[in-house]
Amino acid sequence: MPRVKQAMGSRPQSARGAPLLREPPANARQQPPRLVPRETGDEMVAVGVSRPWFGDLYHRMLTWPWSAFLLAGSAAYLALNVLFALLYMLEGAAIAHARPGSFWDAFFFSVQTMATIGYGQMAPATLYANLLVTVETVVGILVLAVSTGLVFARFSRPTARVMFSRVAVVGPYQGIPTLSLRLANERQNHILEAQVSATLVRDEGTAEGVAMRRFYDLQLLRQRTPIFVMTFTVLHPIDEASPFWGETPASLEAAQAEIVITVTGLDETMSQPVHARASYLAHEVLWDHRFVDVLGWTAEGRRAIDYRRFHDTEKLPVE
Repeated sequence: MPRVKQAMGSRPQSARGAPLLREPPANARQQPPRLVPRETGDEMVAVGVSRPWFGDLYHRMLTWPWSAFLLAGSAAYLALNVLFALLYMLEGAAIAHARPGSFWDAFFFSVQTMATIGYGQMAPATLYANLLVTVETVVGILVLAVSTGLVFARFSRPTARVMFSRVAVVGPYQGIPTLSLRLANERQNHILEAQVSATLVRDEGTAEGVAMRRFYDLQLLRQRTPIFVMTFTVLHPIDEASPFWGETPASLEAAQAEIVITVTGLDETMSQPVHARASYLAHEVLWDHRFVDVLGWTAEGRRAIDYRRFHDTEKLPVE
C-alpha cells in the first residue's frame, strides 16, 4: 500500500486540514500497518476519503459480526415500534379496546400491526389510526424485505476456513534456502482447483528520492492443487531470481517488508468461489527454522495429521 506522498512544495493534509506526520509519534506502536490486518490496530487509516455512513449501510451490515447485526436489527425494530406507538397516542381514542393513555397497549398494537399478526383484541378506531396503520404496514413490508435479504445474503455468502501458520520459516529445501508456510482447510471438505499466490511488499526509494511501496510476485514451487482438503505447504526458493536474494532479517525489518498470501478455489459443497488471505511481517519470518512434522499414525493404524502442532517450528542446527 503506497504511503501518503508529499506534493511539490506542500505537506499532506487530512480532511480537516491537520497535517500528517512524516514520522510516527514516540508513543506509537513500532509495527508497520498490514495490507491484510490481523486486528483493528493493524489497519491503515484512510484520511480524506468520504464514506457516508448511511450511503454504505448495506455493505456495513453485510460485514458486521452476527452479534452486532442482530443487536442493530433488534434495536431498529424496537425503535420503529416505539415511534409508531407514540404516533398512535397522539389521538386518545385511536385504538379500540386499548386503555386510554397506555403506552404499552399502543406499543403492542404497533408490534401486531407491523408483524401482521392481528389477534383481534385491538383495532384502529379512527380515520387517523387507519391511515397510520396503512403507513406502518408499508414500513413493515419494506423492513421485512430488507432484513430478509440481508439475512439471506449473510447466510448464502461463501466463506473459506483456511488456517494459515502463525509464522513463515526460511530453511533449506533440496539444498536451496526456501521460504515456506503452511495452509490447512479447517472445514475438511474439498476446495477444488485451489490456487495460492504470494507477494512481497516492501518500501523502496526511487531515483528522485520518493518513498514507494513496491510489490514483487514470488515464484512458488507449487502454485495450485486440484483438491485442497487437508494441508498445503507453500514453498518459494530463494535463488538469484527471488526478491529475497541477499536480504537479511534486519534489511526486511528496515524495509517494512510484508508477505501477502492469497488462496482462491471452488468450494465443493456450495459450488461457489471462496478465498482467504493472510500476511506475515518481517519479524514473523523465522530464519534457519523448519516446521515440525505433523504426519503420523493413529493407534488403529490410520494415517493422520496432528493439527495440534500445525504452527510449531524447530530451529535448525548450526553447521
